[in-house]
Amino acid sequence: MNGRFFALLIVLAAFGGLSLMAMMDVGYFGILEPHFQSWGGAQVFVDLVIVCLLACIWMVNDARTSGISAWPFVVLTMVAGSFGPLAYLLLRELKAPARAMA
Repeated sequence: MNGRFFALLIVLAAFGGLSLMAMMDVGYFGILEPHFQSWGGAQVFVDLVIVCLLACIWMVNDARTSGISAWPFVVLTMVAGSFGPLAYLLLRELKAPARAMA
């Protein structure tokens, strides 16, 4: 395992902790609610949707060369945002040594 793997793991753990605290505080829909209360919130929400869609397109294209099924990560992205691409990148890093040796 390399430094990239551990950096991704730290980001995933830190973001997971923040998300857990937010869910405990306001719940799943409470996280989304502020985005529908102002134009600024709507802009941030649409921006996140665009980035998640771009990440899904990238994952599907990258999966063809990485030998990983992207679809579980695409679904995870649709329900949990950044957790999908982060998990995909972690798995990709785990499989990297196997791809290099093959």
